[in-house]
Amino acid sequence: MTETTKTHVILLSCGSFNPITRGHIHMFEKAREYLHKTGRFIVIGGIISPVHDSYGKPGLVSSRHRLTMCQLAVQSSDWIRVDPWECYQDTWQTTCSVLEHHRDLMKRVTGCILSNVNTPSTTPVICQPQNETSTIYQNKANKSVAIKLWGKMSESLGKICCVRPHMERFTFVDENANLGTAMRYEEIELRILLLCGSDLLESFCIPGLWNESDMEVIVGDFGIVVVPRDGVDTERIMNHSSVLRKHKDSIIVVKDEIDHPMSIVSSTKSRLALQHGDGHVVDYLSQPVIDYILQSQLYINASG
Repeated sequence: MTETTKTHVILLSCGSFNPITRGHIHMFEKAREYLHKTGRFIVIGGIISPVHDSYGKPGLVSSRHRLTMCQLAVQSSDWIRVDPWECYQDTWQTTCSVLEHHRDLMKRVTGCILSNVNTPSTTPVICQPQNETSTIYQNKANKSVAIKLWGKMSESLGKICCVRPHMERFTFVDENANLGTAMRYEEIELRILLLCGSDLLESFCIPGLWNESDMEVIVGDFGIVVVPRDGVDTERIMNHSSVLRKHKDSIIVVKDEIDHPMSIVSSTKSRLALQHGDGHVVDYLSQPVIDYILQSQLYINASG
């Protein structure tokens, strides 16, 4: 496949991030690496969306703290950003609602209809002159166009993620293009995929926990990228749910021959390490996050 015929992906991860761990970031990195290896996808961005305070999970610290910790955890990343939309709503939002929000927001920002699993978009999303000699992602003097694109999108999304003022339609054009000349453009397919661990996938099988119509939208319309944890049998999980079996082709399982230690890192283990003064906390959390936790006196007591 050529670069322009590959599906361009934005990975969206929802969760408590209480606190955000090295494992969360590792999940993004492994998913992007695997999707690129398939030869079918190009990941242009990642979104971390912390849950609303009213989610009601025991020990959940204020979204003010969780958002700050997430920002600190990704401050050196040029492709993962933190979105506060969930936290700024009046109440808790379903995962389905968060996906739909970001789909609608991307449509508003790009002026285009994003594709989903069943109906690939035929609307140009990312524009590039076809007669350029270099490929769409090659620029020896600068970062890739994909990173530039995500930077522009992130800036625009950040301005309207909560308020949503009126924005005129615009398209992304290479900065060196001659805008005064009529040009033909190549079409790029763009999709938002839910990124999750196998524990979330397994929760789909718990009767009554998920709204079935929401599951249909999440898996059938958007699609899921699953990063397995602790040697979980994802095939068994998918066969246990009628919705997952139905949309099996929309579920991408990240396969790794080597069990990475980051795959077993969790927020729960991190909180316990903090409470017990366990020095292994440095293996679970990045130093800026640890510094913030200590400064704000979070998770030190068993109550949270």
